[in-house]
Amino acid sequence: MSTPLTRLKQIQWRWWLAQLREYALLMRLDKPIGTLLLLWPAMWALWLAGEGRPDPRIFVIFVGGVFLMRSAGCVINDFADRKVDPHVARTKNRPLAAGRVSPQEALMLAGGLALVALGLVLMLDQQALMWAVPAAVIAGAYPFLKRYTNFPQFYLGIAFSWSIPMAYAAQTGGVTRITWLLFIANLSWVVAYDTQYAMVDKQDDLRIGIKSTAIAFGDLDRLWIGVFQGLCLLTLYLVGHGTGLGGWFNLGLVAAGLMFGWQQYLTRHRKPDACFQAFLHNRYVGAAVFGGLILHYTFIPI
Repeated sequence: MSTPLTRLKQIQWRWWLAQLREYALLMRLDKPIGTLLLLWPAMWALWLAGEGRPDPRIFVIFVGGVFLMRSAGCVINDFADRKVDPHVARTKNRPLAAGRVSPQEALMLAGGLALVALGLVLMLDQQALMWAVPAAVIAGAYPFLKRYTNFPQFYLGIAFSWSIPMAYAAQTGGVTRITWLLFIANLSWVVAYDTQYAMVDKQDDLRIGIKSTAIAFGDLDRLWIGVFQGLCLLTLYLVGHGTGLGGWFNLGLVAAGLMFGWQQYLTRHRKPDACFQAFLHNRYVGAAVFGGLILHYTFIPI
């Protein structure tokens, strides 16, 4: 027979398990799409900078850093939006918006994740560390910009592309023209897919005063998405040409281009569910480009 003390311990244990689940939801562990979209450009850069053989230690640091910074970014984003999310259908049940996690808990969680990420970054050399400082500032500021600019997607593009010069600096000790071409390619891709994401909440955002490119572009939203998708493919092609990548890499770009075409078809009626599916589909775009790199460095060039 259980005693009152035993029952109390069981209740406390269940409470902690429930809170840990809420923290996991706050970090979006149930939705890995953001981690993948942040991871792909880092992998592109590591493989290009390492000519197909990135340093294993640097690889592990970057994979861990991507996971931690994306998780911390989600927590800070929900903290910044804690008074807005309850009024948006897609976000009203998030842990902070629903009151299941307090703002103080969220800040402590974000701080803990950032500290662990800092520990990883300190394992890199001085060149990479110099790039890491602005990366933290950029990532922390993004969630608050949606109230002040119509183009927060461009800022997110910078944040999601910052791992590229960091990877080059860590792998080679510096950055090159190719580094910045890859940076532009990824920034263009981020603007395209995050505009699709913003199209999901467009009506709610208009009602509560949140700004985005989906609103700024108006009826030309799909056209501008296509422009940025085309710029992404063009600059990736220039990266391939400048580094001697051949047919395998170009096949990856062709696959990515076909996927962009499919996304344009999905969003043709601008229905929120379809726009969200188009956004999610971008995980395969990043994989296609990375697959082209892997094939180039693994098999005989074509």
